[in-house]
Amino acid sequence: MRLISYEGNNGPRVAVKVGEAYVDVQQADSRLPANMKQLLALGKEALASLERAAQSAEAIALENIRFSAPVPDPQKVICIGLNYSDHAKESGMEPPPEPVVFNKFPSSVCGHLAPIVLPGLSNQVDYEAELVAIIGTPGRDIPEHSALEHVAGYCCGHDVSARDWQLGKPGKQWLLGKTFDTFAPFGPELVTADEVPDPGNLSIQLRLNGETMQDSTTGQLIFSIAELVAYVSSVCTLLPGDVIFTGTPPGVGMARKPPVFLKPGDAVEVEIGSLGVLENHVVAGN
Repeated sequence: MRLISYEGNNGPRVAVKVGEAYVDVQQADSRLPANMKQLLALGKEALASLERAAQSAEAIALENIRFSAPVPDPQKVICIGLNYSDHAKESGMEPPPEPVVFNKFPSSVCGHLAPIVLPGLSNQVDYEAELVAIIGTPGRDIPEHSALEHVAGYCCGHDVSARDWQLGKPGKQWLLGKTFDTFAPFGPELVTADEVPDPGNLSIQLRLNGETMQDSTTGQLIFSIAELVAYVSSVCTLLPGDVIFTGTPPGVGMARKPPVFLKPGDAVEVEIGSLGVLENHVVAGN
C-alpha cells in the first residue's frame, strides 16, 4: 500500500493510492483519522481494512493534491551518519563500530515538490540521498530479530546539509548544520513494509539537474534497518510516525573535486528502488 499526506481544502489529510489515483482516507472510512501518525498507531489491521474500503471510494482530482511529507509532524527525525561502506571509503574514514546518530528538528521536514530553501548563513549546502524508515509499532529495547515488525514503511529521503556549519563551526555544529528549515524532504509516498520485502537490497540514486551524482544500493549499508531500530530504541521509545534517515551513499558534493554545492534553480531527484522519485527544487532564502 502507498500512503500520502497532503494539504486539502480543509487542512492536512491522508490518502491511499488506488491504481494511479489517490483516495482520501476518510472518504474510504470516516472512522479513520486524517493524520498519518494517528493512522499508523492503529496498526496493520486498520491499514488492511483501509485498503479494502478504498477500492470503492471516489478518487481525489490530482490537481487538488499538494504533497506534504508522508509524516508532516514526526516527533523524532533520527539520522544516521557514515552508514554506507562505499561512502566511508570516499570520506577516507574507517566504518564506525556502532551507528553514528544525530537528529533534525521536525521544523526541517518538507515533502515532495516543496522548495529547498538555501539559508543566507551558508554557502556550502550539500545533497544526500537516503532511504527513510518510518516507525509504525511503538517500542523500547526492541530486539533486532523483531525490529522490522516495528517499521510501517519506507520512502525516499534527502538529508540536506550545510557543510560549513556541520564541519566548519567551532565544535562542528552537526545538529544546526542539518536542521535549517526545509532540510529534511522525504516522500512522495510511504510505501508499506509488506511491499518492501528486503530494504537492504534497493537501488538508490540522486540526480542533480538530470545528472546522476549518487548511485549505489542499500546493500552497502553498514548497519541494517533492523540494527538501527534496535540500537536507537535501546535509548528512547520509538513512536508511530518517527522517522529514521538511514545514511547516504558516495557521490556527495563536498567529496567532489571541485566540490559541488546546491544553488538556486537546481532540481534534485532521489529515486530508491520501487519507492518512487522525490523531487525538490532549490531556491534562495534570506
